[in-house]
Amino acid sequence: MDTGLLILRLAAGLLIAGHGVQKVSSHLGGKGLTGGTEEFRADGFRGGALTALAAGTGQIGSGLLLALGFLTPLAATGAIGVMTVALTVKRRNGLWVQNDGYEYPLFLIVTATALAATGPGAWSLDAATGLTPYAPWWPAFAVAAGAGSGLLTRLVLHRAAPAPAPGH
Repeated sequence: MDTGLLILRLAAGLLIAGHGVQKVSSHLGGKGLTGGTEEFRADGFRGGALTALAAGTGQIGSGLLLALGFLTPLAATGAIGVMTVALTVKRRNGLWVQNDGYEYPLFLIVTATALAATGPGAWSLDAATGLTPYAPWWPAFAVAAGAGSGLLTRLVLHRAAPAPAPGH
């Protein structure tokens, strides 16, 4: 079981972190902070570079913490939060990723939730530092706080669609 949790943590955590790197730099195929800012503006978000920087660093931080298995419930909370925002952006396109749908963010939300519920396993910094096992309420907190923060971010930073011009 510990080998499976290690593989799951590494894959999900490094993919989330890599996604964040793309938002703020030209590494891993990213278009730099300017490209990240343009992406958020195109998706209807306020805040410019600060929004892209916050999202990117949130993804990098939560992804690396998940990969390391350190502060796993908080890492899962962060991952759930940023991926909830992504899910709300892609929701209009349906589920499947080939249509730019929300399949990928949903999978990462479920994966982070599973890691919060199971814990990081024996091969983790949480286990090495004696932080595990976590209290049984942590998974519910991670889901509620993660999804809640993602939805609040969307509510506060997303612009409403412009009203149609009169007579149209």
